[in-house]
Amino acid sequence: MAASFRLENLYDLKGRIAVVTGGGTGIGWMITQGLAANGAKVYITGRRKDVLEKTAASFEKTEGSGEVIPLVMDVTDRESIAAVQKELQTREGKLHILVNNAGQSGPVSKFFNDMTAPEHQSAETLGQAMFKNESFEAWAELYSINSSSIFFVTMAFLGLLAKGSEDRANYTSCVVNITSISGLWKLAQNHFCYNSAKAAATHLTKMLATELAVKKIPVRVCGVAPGVYGTEMTIDRLKRDGVDKVALGLQPVPAQRAGSAEEIAGAVIFLVSPAGNYTNGHEIVVDGGALAVNPSLT
Repeated sequence: MAASFRLENLYDLKGRIAVVTGGGTGIGWMITQGLAANGAKVYITGRRKDVLEKTAASFEKTEGSGEVIPLVMDVTDRESIAAVQKELQTREGKLHILVNNAGQSGPVSKFFNDMTAPEHQSAETLGQAMFKNESFEAWAELYSINSSSIFFVTMAFLGLLAKGSEDRANYTSCVVNITSISGLWKLAQNHFCYNSAKAAATHLTKMLATELAVKKIPVRVCGVAPGVYGTEMTIDRLKRDGVDKVALGLQPVPAQRAGSAEEIAGAVIFLVSPAGNYTNGHEIVVDGGALAVNPSLT
């Protein structure tokens, strides 16, 4: 009995097959390294073949680790998603882990939080500035990648995930949606579109978990909401301005630093491993305490 509590058994990912969208950079790559280092075979997807191949080649294999395999996929294109689903069906015939991580930052109105900006002369000037600075097209594009893609990729791979639940006793395949604390804050942080799209991703996570459970489909759906991490979207600002100016909260981040790769990967590893197998429909917030001191939905 004691052996079941050992770390190598609690968090055993050997033989697990995973897909991480947007897995070639940023948080996606942090998660990929965590999964592969613990034995999983990880397919990383994205639109840039050269980036994926370079990233996959950089993975340092060690004894007991898995592997990283690049696959080009555009999560906003059904034909592209279907092609990768077919490829995985042929290669593996099943899937145990799907991490919906792909995302972008979208339209930003930097003057919104600058109370000295001329746009703040009146409600009229502010409203007109916001109305003209952003567009329906930009909002639609960001919602497509940050929330709609979760639905389409999950549904395309649902059969493979259900199949993955059949090969190990007391193990259920898991979808992990990478959301954001921005979707839980009651602050816009200069980007209403991004925050509302991430809020949609959070609710979509809960709906998918509930609907699959009541329909007795053996696939769990959970979420991980990161705070501030050093990614392509934030690394330059972190170096220049620090974590609090990137977070744009009303109160400083209690941890007084950005999150680490190990911290975000660890949250995902828990959910997709035997240790997290009884967790379904929940979102883990990994934010250094930012939501604890700022107005949020939690």
